[in-house]
Amino acid sequence: MTDHIWKRDEIESPCVKICVIHPEARLCTGCLRSIEEITQWSRMGSDTRRAIMAELPARASRIAQRRGGRAARLRQTPHV
Repeated sequence: MTDHIWKRDEIESPCVKICVIHPEARLCTGCLRSIEEITQWSRMGSDTRRAIMAELPARASRIAQRRGGRAARLRQTPHV
């Protein structure tokens, strides 16, 4: 029996096992996919997966903004 039978020529998953959905962007903070993309991933064709993978880097800016910290407090504090 040879190993080539079990190898598949498919694009890998971008999952990094940090599965937290950003509340506003509705994207996983680990892999940047939407819930729909995550649940459908195993049923998607290679072309669809490649297209999503190509979009992922651009999505990072949608969740990169910090929601707390000093900058958020300064925005909320009225200046006298």
